Amino acid sequence: MTVLASVSTAPSVATQIFGSGLIGVREGLETGIVVMILVAFLVKSDRRSALKWVAGGVGAAVAMVVAIFLGIHYGTSTVSGMAAELIAGLASLVAVVIVTWMVLWMRTAARSISGELRAGMEKAVAVGPFAVLALSFFAVGREGVETALLMVGYAENAGGSSWPLIGLLLGILIAALLTVLMYFGAVRINFAVFFKYTGVLLIVVAGGILAYGIRALQTAGWLPGSSTLAFDISSWFDMSSWYGTVAQGIFNFRADPTLFQAIAWLSYVVVVLVLFLRPTSASRSAKAGTPPAADPAAVPHS
Repeated sequence: MTVLASVSTAPSVATQIFGSGLIGVREGLETGIVVMILVAFLVKSDRRSALKWVAGGVGAAVAMVVAIFLGIHYGTSTVSGMAAELIAGLASLVAVVIVTWMVLWMRTAARSISGELRAGMEKAVAVGPFAVLALSFFAVGREGVETALLMVGYAENAGGSSWPLIGLLLGILIAALLTVLMYFGAVRINFAVFFKYTGVLLIVVAGGILAYGIRALQTAGWLPGSSTLAFDISSWFDMSSWYGTVAQGIFNFRADPTLFQAIAWLSYVVVVLVLFLRPTSASRSAKAGTPPAADPAAVPHS
């Protein structure tokens, strides 16, 4: 069996920070919107005493996500050879499945998530503090687990570097700042446009992670086709150049993909983009003259 070596040159620091930072901003804003809805509901309904339980649930969810990321990402550094390739490949495929599901789910659920969260918080407050904490934990944890798994698959291509984690944290800090400014009415964002274009970019990034995972499993001998290349442009496409490190660092691109990788990447990106960009029922209603539902993220400050 021909063992496929990993790309020797890790992506530049700038591309590692930019790629993971973009993920942090997008996923952080999704999480921030969830927290903003919960906080605004409690403030407007004069139930400020429950805010500490929301904070507790959010803090516990963040701690869980950090533990998942560190446990998987740095845990892989204790193994080497084929075992490392196998773990990296499986982690990447799991990340792609979860990210794809979340991106497509948010596309249709965005307009109803605000009402669902408010109704859930109404019931949780009636039950007691633990219910409020649990609701906050699961609402934030759902987004956070997606981010952690996405970053594991993304960061595997950075050769164990800590820069993707730093970029992710910077992106989350930016998202947190934007969330606070939105809550107090200082900033307004067109979420439909923002999540549409970042969703498209995230799908392409996930396609790269899928291709990376397939390559790793081919190297480990779990998938066939390790010696059959789709093309090889390494003679003129320099992976150590600025454009090569950008392509590798953000999209997991390599100049010599296997045929299996190329087919999987193209099939995934085309199919998921079609599903993601197709008109929703709300869009069709708007074209027919029916007013769309209010944007759930447009939570006025108190």
